[in-house]
Amino acid sequence: MLRTLEVRDILIIDRLDLEFRPGLNVLTGETGAGKSILLDCLGFVLGWRGRAELVRQGAELGEVTAVFDLPPGHPAHGVLAEAGLPDSDELILRRVNAADGRKTAYVNDRRTSGEVLRALSDTLVELHGQHDDRGLLNPRGHRAMLDSFAGVEGELAATRAAWSEMSRARKALEQAEAALAAMRAEEDFLRHAVAELDKLDPQPGEEAELDARRRAMQAGERIRADIARALQALTDQGAEGLLSDANRWLEGAAERAEGKLDPALAALSRAQIELGEAAQAVEIVLDDLTFDPRELETVEERLFAIRALARKHNVLADDLGGLATDLRERLAALDGGAENLRALQSSLEAATAAYDAAAAALGGRRRAAAERLDQAIAAELAPLKMERAVFRTDISAGEPGPEGREAVAFTVATNPGAPAGPLNKIASGGELSRFLLALKVCLMRGAEGVTMIFDEIDRGVGGATADAVGRRLERLAEGAQILVVTHSPQVAARGGHHWRVEKRVEDDITTSTVVALPRADRIDEIARMLSGETITPAARQAAEDLLDR
Repeated sequence: MLRTLEVRDILIIDRLDLEFRPGLNVLTGETGAGKSILLDCLGFVLGWRGRAELVRQGAELGEVTAVFDLPPGHPAHGVLAEAGLPDSDELILRRVNAADGRKTAYVNDRRTSGEVLRALSDTLVELHGQHDDRGLLNPRGHRAMLDSFAGVEGELAATRAAWSEMSRARKALEQAEAALAAMRAEEDFLRHAVAELDKLDPQPGEEAELDARRRAMQAGERIRADIARALQALTDQGAEGLLSDANRWLEGAAERAEGKLDPALAALSRAQIELGEAAQAVEIVLDDLTFDPRELETVEERLFAIRALARKHNVLADDLGGLATDLRERLAALDGGAENLRALQSSLEAATAAYDAAAAALGGRRRAAAERLDQAIAAELAPLKMERAVFRTDISAGEPGPEGREAVAFTVATNPGAPAGPLNKIASGGELSRFLLALKVCLMRGAEGVTMIFDEIDRGVGGATADAVGRRLERLAEGAQILVVTHSPQVAARGGHHWRVEKRVEDDITTSTVVALPRADRIDEIARMLSGETITPAARQAAEDLLDR
């Protein structure tokens, strides 16, 4: 609900502070007093498109502040959360217009964009009038209005869920088809690569092991000859044989040497032992270096094959096993692709059938509601002196989507036999206003928490018709907030709260202001609306009668 509106230096308003209330708020005043300016101010703070030049002449900037009460669950809370703005049960919108044309917007004292203002305004205010291209006259919103009237929240939720599941199933099928097509394009490569990897069967760490063995065999080949010659020099054909001869000769002479050769014989015995150990160690090394030359060739062939395959696939040698696993999985997916596609196609067909059923149920509810709405509008048009007009909710086949397959448009024929067409193309100004009022009365379901503004919606009507308009506005305002700009005394009399817009000229400066009217002043204002500039006793009595009805 709009609680307060403060205006500073906008057009011909220098300062204005208004406090609105629930129910039917009427604004009256002479033509040119500034009623449209007040709506311009409200539209400005809500981010609507309007006049380019708003700052009052001589002022540096103009400013409008609007304060709304937000009950729990109001859609504006979601807009604030999405925009990252402070949220509470009070919403303060402020917009400033500098003299150079720059505009700055604030929401709860946080600077924001005009786009956020407009998103908030869609949840806060509905404007209905002859130039209402944002509300009832906008065909893009007719389906949502019909759905609100029909009460199809459950069917809508089911249709949205079915559409989401169908979209998911379609996307999964398309992705699988694309992946299968890509794999088929490389099928020959996959089969050859998997066969090649399976045949070689490289193991993690094998490349390093083969390389170490190859290096060891190459090194052994180079030193084995020297080690063999050394072993020959150490054994009985070399040093060992010479030491044995020396030991044998010295032992033969030892008896005659009277013990003088004993130390030499002992040292020679030790030398023979050390020489034997050295020969044994050399022999062990020589045995380790003994290999089949064909083994080196085998090791080199496998090592080079592993390295060549790693280069071919641009991976490390140790990653060839993982590559083989991946390629086998891709090949298995290719081999099972047709069966997978059949399963996905079945899922899509089931999801499509579920969507068709949900959309059909929703469409049926819409068509039934359209008939009820047409009948309800017809009942409302009769008291508005439009009993010959025909309102029709036109439902046609639309593009399937998350909210069904119907396109909805409200059409009218103002006279029997006349062609039907869009509201704003067929109806005249006065007729259009009454159509809009009848529509709003019938579609008031779900309007809680929205301030509705009717801009001269009673234009072109009077007498009993104007009284019918006023009574419908009064009924519409039950439990809601409505602001109506009116020239009709019958409508003004139905208001729960009454403001008069006045224009004043002081020192050749024109300003506009708005004053709240107590009952006595309301009688005078309604009497003026009845009789003109001169208020007669009869007009005042008629005004009292209107207020008391």
